Amino acid sequence: MLLALIAYLGGVLTILSPCILPVLPFVFARADQPFLRSGLPMLMGMALTFAAVATLAAVGGGWAVHANEYGRIAAMVLLAVFGVTLLVPAVADRLMRPIVALGAVLALSADSEAGTGRKVLSSLILGIATGLLWAPCAGPILGLVLTGAALQGANAGTSLLLLAYAAGAATSLAGVLLIGGRVFAAMKSALGAGEWIRRGLGVAVLAGVAAIALGFDTGLLTRLSAAPTNALEQALIDGAQTQKPTASVVMNDGAGAMMMAAHHPPAAASALPVEGKLPSLAGATQWLNSPPLTAAGLRGKVVLVDFWTYSCINCLRTLPYVRAWAEKYKDKGLVVIGVHAPEFAFEKNIDNVRHAVNELNVTYPVAIDNDYAIWQGFNNEFWPAHYFIDAEGRIRHHHFGEGDYAGSEHVIQQLLAEAGRTGVAGGIVNVSAKSAEAAADMADVQSPETYIGYDRTANFASTDDAVHDTPHVYALTPKLALNQWGLTGNWTIAGERAGLDAAEGSITYRFHARDLHLVLGPGAGGKPVHFRILVDGRAPGVDHGADVDAAGNGIVTEQRLYQLVRQNGQIADRTFEIQFLEPGVQAFSFTFG
Repeated sequence: MLLALIAYLGGVLTILSPCILPVLPFVFARADQPFLRSGLPMLMGMALTFAAVATLAAVGGGWAVHANEYGRIAAMVLLAVFGVTLLVPAVADRLMRPIVALGAVLALSADSEAGTGRKVLSSLILGIATGLLWAPCAGPILGLVLTGAALQGANAGTSLLLLAYAAGAATSLAGVLLIGGRVFAAMKSALGAGEWIRRGLGVAVLAGVAAIALGFDTGLLTRLSAAPTNALEQALIDGAQTQKPTASVVMNDGAGAMMMAAHHPPAAASALPVEGKLPSLAGATQWLNSPPLTAAGLRGKVVLVDFWTYSCINCLRTLPYVRAWAEKYKDKGLVVIGVHAPEFAFEKNIDNVRHAVNELNVTYPVAIDNDYAIWQGFNNEFWPAHYFIDAEGRIRHHHFGEGDYAGSEHVIQQLLAEAGRTGVAGGIVNVSAKSAEAAADMADVQSPETYIGYDRTANFASTDDAVHDTPHVYALTPKLALNQWGLTGNWTIAGERAGLDAAEGSITYRFHARDLHLVLGPGAGGKPVHFRILVDGRAPGVDHGADVDAAGNGIVTEQRLYQLVRQNGQIADRTFEIQFLEPGVQAFSFTFG
């Protein structure tokens, strides 16, 4: 809402620029004519110009996200260009000169037809000309909106910002039409202030480019909404048995969701209250395995909505059951929808998600919720979260985190029976999960999910404190206590991750659990990074995870969760070390099971 207001004000202010002066005489010439036949068509023509720009942005902007890091670099270059055009109007004049020339031709054409009786058409052409003649001033502002949106993907939010901008510009023109010459005189006196506003915006834009280049923007939404929430988690746990989550959206981590699951009672077969209606699914930025689905189109079906993200260990451990339910009941009226709501910035990359969906054998529809629109529509707070919707489109049950799979399947069976489905198989699915999808040994888990980026980290135990966003050589504290961890080597610690700047760096963690996982990503351009792990100073042997061999060797080839340790013997406090042989690796978070 705030961005829309800023865009609206930007639209209002752009009229206070010298580049609007050439078209104002044509606008004033229509100030005394009927608004519906003259003023309104002109404003519609201007809106059409903005709509064309928006369409180009929607089509062309997707490449920036599609290319991930390369797209971000290109977008930053564009942002820098727009910042310079705000600071130095002469640059904007030179870049936009062909467009301005076209606008002038159209404006003259519209003026020549004003007396022919075709006022509507001529006013429409004038509106298009107005949009083009504004290019040196509106172009930089629109470019900022569109390129900034390209970093997050072309979506409904982009259209809203453009609509707000166009509304602001139309408001200014409407004032010109209604008040006439007095507005013109006021604008002349305000031109100097308008130029200083432009220059200030230019400085802010270039500062923003520097912030993006340094990684300050990465995962901003997640950092704002997923701040440390231990106290809140406990309060939610205490109240979860008696109420549905409140409207506040708190992105909880998988560990918190698992704790919630341990306290969540099985659903009673005869008592499924109505918790609300199935919210709109229109906020999905893309769909996999299916055309877009709608709440209206799902009427008559029983729906299971599963909020997940592909690097979340708790989500991975629920997937075998969700897949089994989708297969068992697909011919009886059950539709499973996986809503992929990213936790880390790399999980917004559609190619990463598509690859994960294929690797994890997810064949049911997946809604890409990069803007968290569906997440917020459900007032959701957890990964994973399951919502059960009946054939009338009503939410009848929810379950957060792992566990109670039998209770969840009984809910599915009951809702199918209520919908009049016959021949629904009874019993419970038999799931045999492997690797990271296997159920955790919760009786022996004494280590919490631990983030490596400075936004949410805890128990960092290198000899120096974490230095934010700057390369620094770290050394390990001589003796780690349980659940302490540290870095060795040259690392840059950012908000949601740490990146290794030179070879021979390592991460060490003192943990207590059967399984240890680490979310990792390769170097720039996807360059693989080799590593080896040690447990208590030795190769893991039979205690190696699915992504390493018995000697502890492995390789980071993609951004995902890697299972590094699965102990077979007695569980005790262990010291885990991962040594990276090449630079560039990115480390995000530890999870245990």
